[in-house]
Amino acid sequence: MPSRTNPTDTPPRIAVLADSDTRWKWGALTARRIAEHPPELSGFLLRGRATPTPRQLAEVGVDADALREVTMAAFLKAVEGERYDVVVLALVGGAAQAALHGLARLWPAGTRRPVLVTGYVGVVYEKLADGLLLRHGADVVLANSRHDAERFRAVYEGVGADASAVTEAALPFLGGAPYAPEPGRDTVVFAAQPSVPESRADRLYLLRRLIAHARRHPDREVLLKLRSKPGEHTTHIEEQPYQKLARSLELPPNFRLVYGNMGEVLDRTDLLVTVSSTAALESLHRSVPTAVLTDLGVREGLGNHHFVGSGCLASWDQLDDGHRPAPDAGWLAAQGVAPGDAYATAFDAARTRIAELLARPGLPPVRPYYTPETAPGYLPGILARHHLAPDGTPLPGAAPEAEATGVRRLVRDAVRDAARGAYRHGVQRVAPVIRRMGEL
Repeated sequence: MPSRTNPTDTPPRIAVLADSDTRWKWGALTARRIAEHPPELSGFLLRGRATPTPRQLAEVGVDADALREVTMAAFLKAVEGERYDVVVLALVGGAAQAALHGLARLWPAGTRRPVLVTGYVGVVYEKLADGLLLRHGADVVLANSRHDAERFRAVYEGVGADASAVTEAALPFLGGAPYAPEPGRDTVVFAAQPSVPESRADRLYLLRRLIAHARRHPDREVLLKLRSKPGEHTTHIEEQPYQKLARSLELPPNFRLVYGNMGEVLDRTDLLVTVSSTAALESLHRSVPTAVLTDLGVREGLGNHHFVGSGCLASWDQLDDGHRPAPDAGWLAAQGVAPGDAYATAFDAARTRIAELLARPGLPPVRPYYTPETAPGYLPGILARHHLAPDGTPLPGAAPEAEATGVRRLVRDAVRDAARGAYRHGVQRVAPVIRRMGEL
C-alpha cells in the first residue's frame, strides 16, 4: 500500500476505532487484509457499554502496536495529531456516522487526510438501509460478499447517494484448516448469540433441546459455545444469558459450556448448529457440517432468513435423527464463503482501491449522506449521543485536556467499572423482572 506520508517501503499507518470485541476483531483483521504490507496498527476502543474487557480482547487474539480506550472526542483529537494512512471505523451505524462527521470537520477541502474504511462484522440481516446510510461518507464501504455488494449499491443509488465506495471483499476472519473427521471424535457445537432469540422462553427451549440431544447421544460431546461471560457485553445486549438459564437445569456429563476463539472451537467441531450466527459462515468456509435451526421459524427477526437457499436449514428433530445438511455451492459463492482458493484474492479489490486513493495528491472532503439539511430531525441526536455538536465539533467537556494518571486514573477506572457493572446488572437482572411484571 503506497502512502502519501511514508516511503513505500515503510509500513502503512492504520488506526482502528472499535466499540466491541467482535468489531475490534473485524477492524484489526480488516486493517491487515487491506494493507499490502504489515501495517503499524493503532487501536482505539470506544468507551461505552460494550467496551471489551481484557479477557474478551485476549480471546479475540488480535494484537495492535498500541491500544487504548477513548471517547469519540478523544479519538478525533488523537487522529488530528497523527498522520495515518488509513482509518478503519469498526462501529455500529450511529457511532460510524458520528465519527465520519467528526472526521469531516478535521479535514476541509484541500487538506490531506487518511482513507476512511468501514463495513459490517457479519451477516447483514436487518436495518439494511439505516445501517448503510449511517456508514455513507467513508471512502470504502466493504461488503462481505457479492450478494451484499449488490444490495449496498442498490440502497445508495436508490436514495441518490454516491455508491462508488462500495467494495466487494469478505469477512476478514475466515480461514483455518478444512474440516477433517477424526476417528472417535463426535462433537456438536451450538453457537449462541447474545440477542437471537431474545425471549427467555425461546432461549430455554433451545437450551433444553441441546441438552436433550446430548442425552440422546451419550457418546457425543455437546458444547454450548458462549460469546461472553456474565457481566460482559458484546455488540448486542444479552438479557437472558445461557449460563444463568443452565443453572436451573440438570446437565448430562457429555454437555459443556465453553468460551474461547471460534476458530479454535471449530478445529474440533463435527457439526455446528446455530440460529443465525456469523459462526455459521466461518464453519461453512471450512466445510464443517452446519445447521441453521428452523425450530423457532424462518424469520427476519431471527436472521435465519438470510440462509434461505443455503441448504443448511434444519430442525432439532432432524438433527436428533442424524441429518447433516449439505450446503448449496452457488449460495456459498454468492456469500463469499465458498471453500477453496477464492478467499486468497477476496481483498484484492479493496487493496487496489485504497492504493489508488492513497496515490492521489489529495482526497475530497468527507461528505456523509446525512447532513443537518437532509436529516435535521435525525442526525443531531446521533451526534449528541457521542457528545458532538451538529457540525461535528466536540461539545464542551467532551474530551479532557490530558488523560488522568496515577491515583486519579485508578479512581476513575474503578468508578467506571462499577458503573458498567451496575448497567449490566440492570440489563440482565432488573429489566427482565420489570418486563415480566408489566406482562401480568
